[in-house]
Amino acid sequence: MKDRDWIYDGWLIGVKELHERRAPGNSCLSALSSGRQGTIDEPINNSKGCGGVMRIAPAGLFYRKENAFRMAADFAALTHGHPSGYLSAGALAYMIASIIEGQDIETAVKNTLIELENHENHQECMQSLNQALELSKSGLSDVDAISLLGKGWVGEEALGISTYCALKYKDDFKKALIAAVNHDGDSDSTGAITGNILGAYLGLNKIPADWVEKVELKEVLTQMADDLLMGYQEGRQWWNRYPGY
Repeated sequence: MKDRDWIYDGWLIGVKELHERRAPGNSCLSALSSGRQGTIDEPINNSKGCGGVMRIAPAGLFYRKENAFRMAADFAALTHGHPSGYLSAGALAYMIASIIEGQDIETAVKNTLIELENHENHQECMQSLNQALELSKSGLSDVDAISLLGKGWVGEEALGISTYCALKYKDDFKKALIAAVNHDGDSDSTGAITGNILGAYLGLNKIPADWVEKVELKEVLTQMADDLLMGYQEGRQWWNRYPGY
């Protein structure tokens, strides 16, 4: 155990609420309990569930876009071995990193599509993102548009639905989230991913204050987001807070 002591060196380990069971997906549970570490080259399974993409937004906050895609895909591949399971994660992190860099959402999506072409087996993710772009300008109702994108249970569908909602309501966090959670698929995941994209684009002040107040562990989440962004900015504050990193 000595060589793993570093795992327990961090303030998050002391947040007792994070030790509660929170119903992770079956792919995550089976992969993590296997004792093996999945990689892109040696996948642990053939899962493309959305558990990889829905957890990956912090990679887009921390890494610049040149590294965000590959790091996020590697992180997702720990538990999701299908290309659409880890490429959807890479795409989301790249999109968020692009937004943090100053790009508007549509530009970030289009640049993410260009980046996706550099990765093998990208077709499903590219198709879903392209469809999201088209549908966001189509005039279809949200229910009808989202039904064409799928249910969101798998990575590329969750990414597509969330991207559609963020594009359609890029200046209105509330409307985007309402659209993202009102379908009969994996609506909590698509709501979370939509919030990831628009939260990065609009900032905390554009999220309804009464919603923010109801979020569990909001102080912890805010501190984590601030810390990740400090790391992205590579300022002195990061090194003062995490001198051993």
